[in-house]
Amino acid sequence: MAGTLMLTWFLCVGMGVVTAAIAATESGVMTEEEAARLGEEFGIVVGAVDEAIQQELKLERAQGVAVFEVIGNSRADFAGIKVRSVIKEIDKHEIRNMAEFGWAIKKAMKQCNFTVGTYEAADPGDPVGWGVNFHFVGCKRD
Repeated sequence: MAGTLMLTWFLCVGMGVVTAAIAATESGVMTEEEAARLGEEFGIVVGAVDEAIQQELKLERAQGVAVFEVIGNSRADFAGIKVRSVIKEIDKHEIRNMAEFGWAIKKAMKQCNFTVGTYEAADPGDPVGWGVNFHFVGCKRD
C-alpha cells in the first residue's frame, strides 16, 4: 500500500512538472537560443549586450542586442542593418535584452513591413560618432 501511495505521489508530482513545463512553453518563455534563431531567420547573428560590448561601443547601459553578422540577401541586409550596431527598438517596442528582441522580431516578421531602430557608428570622419538610425524592413524577397 505504501508503495502504491508513493507511486501515485510520484506520478502526480511528475505530471505536475511536465504540466509546468508545458505551461511555461505556452505562456511564452523566450530563451536566448530561440531569440538567436529568430535573428538568423531575419538575417542577423546577434547576442546580448554585455559589459565588454558596452565598454567597446561606449554605451551608457548594457542594453539592447548587438549585431555580430548580417547574412547577405536577407531582410536585415536589404534594410541596411550593419555589423557592430545595437538593436534598440523593433516596430516601436524597446529592446533591452535577447528575450524582448525574440518576441519583437517574431511578431514583426509575421508582418510585411516594420522598422528596426539601431544605435550604430556614423560614417568614418563624421564628428558626431554614434547615432540612432531607423531601418525600414519590407516584404520578404524571393
